[in-house]
Amino acid sequence: MPATLITTDDLREFKRELLKEIKTLINNQGTQKLKKYLKSSEVMELLQVSPGTLQNLRINGTLPFTKVGGIIYYDAQDIQKVMEDNRVHYGLKP
Repeated sequence: MPATLITTDDLREFKRELLKEIKTLINNQGTQKLKKYLKSSEVMELLQVSPGTLQNLRINGTLPFTKVGGIIYYDAQDIQKVMEDNRVHYGLKP
């Protein structure tokens, strides 16, 4: 089995290509905007919850919503706030 030698020039070129790809990914991610309002199916997928759990979050007032023409919408910022407000910090001392 023949051996392949990797030179420092090869490593530099690999580094340049890798950094270029990472920058491209970061720039593309920055241009993708989150939607302001999400439908129930999108929220269930995002939070990985069932329809019943999502309904319970609405009923008990945990997750604010807007109903327009029979379709329920959730503000993406409200979802983020609920997630932050319910964050659990185990083992951390205040």
